Amino acid sequence: MRGLPLTRFSYLGPEGTFAEQALRTIPAAERGTRLPARSVAEALDAVRAGEVDAALVPMENSIGGVVAETLDELTSGGPLVIIREVVIPVQFVLAARSAIDLAAVRTVAAHPQASTQCRGWLRAHLPDAAVVDVLSNGAAAVGAAQGEYDAAICAPIGAHRHALTVLADKIADHPDAVTRFVLVTRAGRGRDGGGFSVPEPTGEDITTLAVYIAHDRVGALLSVLMELAVRGVNLTSIQSRPTGEQLGRYAFFLDCEGHVAEARLGEALQGLRRICADVRFLGSYPRHRWRTAGAAAQGATAPPPGLSNADFAESAAWLARLRSGDLS
Repeated sequence: MRGLPLTRFSYLGPEGTFAEQALRTIPAAERGTRLPARSVAEALDAVRAGEVDAALVPMENSIGGVVAETLDELTSGGPLVIIREVVIPVQFVLAARSAIDLAAVRTVAAHPQASTQCRGWLRAHLPDAAVVDVLSNGAAAVGAAQGEYDAAICAPIGAHRHALTVLADKIADHPDAVTRFVLVTRAGRGRDGGGFSVPEPTGEDITTLAVYIAHDRVGALLSVLMELAVRGVNLTSIQSRPTGEQLGRYAFFLDCEGHVAEARLGEALQGLRRICADVRFLGSYPRHRWRTAGAAAQGATAPPPGLSNADFAESAAWLARLRSGDLS
């Protein structure tokens, strides 16, 4: 990866969250300085301001879906690029300042993603409790520790760090749930100030894009998808977010298999640039491989015959020969 070494990191805090747990799986972050932020926006703004080298923020959960704030913040300010993803299993506990009966719990602090993943357990065990949204799982633990709420849904690390009593563990409705985090840095972190801090291709990479389509054209979104499909680029995720311009205007966030340095994805990006109102490159980075119960490791999808990177390279070389007058 081009650019200076990463030594200072921000993450969605406070301490004791799944974000901190995920960040500490990165060797450079374990050795470096870790600074909790109060929100995704604050974590990313610290990167843009140069206060930290990179930020780890949640991107999506296998149950709760995408984290809308992260998608919005990645495209609302100065350019940032994703250089790594981290996927970790997520399990929650219900914790309080002291051992109390569940019947005595009237207020529960929880991040919206956490309460979504524990909805069935809450309905079965705390049907009358009010769930109060907070900014993070760590904030929920802090609120319970300070007596603002009767209990909190939080990570086990948060309950331990704030000396909370676990009233119930493994309360998530889906025991195999995982959360995907992304490590984000500034564009142009090279020593000469130019270029993106894009990791080298590994053969199993993901490229993330934000595309803005022309809304006065019939079939505009289909045209976007066709630019990928005709080149054998596998689309692993598509999400829409309103642009804020007016009702009905959306940006589409795409996760594609492949790397910006590869020929077929490069051609797809050129095609998108031609037909879209705007395309924002958000990074090419190694795909995290993980296992869930009874499932094989996730890996790259093989392209159809004639659409591999080698096929694209061979056809480009053939065209170059023709243009040079070599018809052999």
